[in-house]
Amino acid sequence: MLIKTFGSAVHGVDAFPITIEVNVGCGIGYTVIGLPDNAVKESLQRVEMAITSIGMRMPRQRIVINLAPADVRKTGSGFDLAIALAILAASNQLATPFVLADYVIMGELGLDGSVLPIKGTLPMAIRARADGYAGMLVAEGNAREAGMVSQLSVYGFSHLKGAVAFFNGQQAAEPVQVYARDDFYRMQDSHGADFSDIRGQESAKRALQVAAAGGHNLLMVGPPGSGKTMLAKRLPTILPPMTLHEALETTRIHSVSNTPGDLEGLIANRPFRTPHHTISNVALVGGGSFPQPGEISLAHNGVLFLDELAEFRRSVLDVMRQPLEEGKVCIGRAKMSLVFPANFMLVAAMNPYNGPANGIDKFMNRVSGPLLDRIDIQLAVEPVPFYELERTPNGLSSGELREGVLNARAAQNRRFADHPGTRTNTDMNGKLVHEICQLDMHCKRLLYNHMEKYRLSARAHDRILKVSRTIADLAGSDTIELPHVAEAIHYRSIDTAAANVSGTNRHQARMYARKR
Repeated sequence: MLIKTFGSAVHGVDAFPITIEVNVGCGIGYTVIGLPDNAVKESLQRVEMAITSIGMRMPRQRIVINLAPADVRKTGSGFDLAIALAILAASNQLATPFVLADYVIMGELGLDGSVLPIKGTLPMAIRARADGYAGMLVAEGNAREAGMVSQLSVYGFSHLKGAVAFFNGQQAAEPVQVYARDDFYRMQDSHGADFSDIRGQESAKRALQVAAAGGHNLLMVGPPGSGKTMLAKRLPTILPPMTLHEALETTRIHSVSNTPGDLEGLIANRPFRTPHHTISNVALVGGGSFPQPGEISLAHNGVLFLDELAEFRRSVLDVMRQPLEEGKVCIGRAKMSLVFPANFMLVAAMNPYNGPANGIDKFMNRVSGPLLDRIDIQLAVEPVPFYELERTPNGLSSGELREGVLNARAAQNRRFADHPGTRTNTDMNGKLVHEICQLDMHCKRLLYNHMEKYRLSARAHDRILKVSRTIADLAGSDTIELPHVAEAIHYRSIDTAAANVSGTNRHQARMYARKR
């Protein structure tokens, strides 16, 4: 008897349907076809033990299992539950065998019949709703994740016995109820940190406010203990709250990457990822034999914080250059091509150079010039003296800083309403920069002199203009004024030092590094 059930597989961060055909006929032996990997091939041993553990019969006949489309590689253990139910239906052990085709069925089986959660349930549920299925059967640990998709009945089971009883009509099952929108708004802004926790560093707070207002990348350079990490960790508290669309995008990425069963609702706060400096290229940008999102995709719509930037391998840092420009990662393989979203704010921190003068060239070259060009704001963070820690009152809070950020973002939303794909000042292309960031003669002269003196690149020129526009937005100004350009130039201090190293004023650059 031939039975069809339906499952799903993840391709990047999207899901596509898999048809699971099971035929029980004359002969002996089990066969799985349709490009299965080892985890899928081993499923029959798990399925056999699970079926016998609930007192049902594993057919001692020829069983052929086909996973279609047959030319796409099938990976993982998520087809176990669908295969087990299809075998029971094909051997006449289910009362309603053909009802299986109305559901997408996904879950891993334990030898005792327990149903275990899998990765990627959220995109699978989204695809199941789009394809018009009546519902979806998943592990109990995945039920809330799949239940976030409205207009789809999701049933969670902890044991194969419950799923069998559901199709045999022996046990009524209620679809899980998840109020994803209500939970999302309730969990927003549930931060445990605040900028008011930091004493002093008001200039650094200002720089982070500018970065948040325009979505600019930021590099902080300062000695250990000066507060760089504390500042970075509080950046998400002043970013605009995530929209439902952004939350769904972010949650889908984490669904295919996190430990199975971890997600119980939409991610309500912007991600903050802090990979260690020993991370590999693939772990940072994504990829692998079966491509998975990397850290920059897990930071999508949030912040990627690279502490001790100079300790990262240069090749690791350089692979971020294209995602920083395009907001996505393109991974090509011989048989597939994937795109992972990667629209994030890069925040980096590093200690200044304190070694011998003849080693500064090597130190400065640890971070490539093209990457530094893509960092809009480069900030020197000085330690706060102990006596100031005691007498300095708490500065601006996250709420006060965020108010300015929201006003600036509102101005950008109005400005870019007719430019799809451009949300913040940092997203502007060269044409938009030329149209929007107009300067008067005094501003042009100041910027020209700085560009000539330090031989900055055309990309650095555009970055300064973008930051100037953001500073003007924070000030509520329709035009870019001289103070706005001067402040933006001040945020290119590392460019200045790098130019001095490569030029004639090498001694000045060495002194700069030692001071920092």
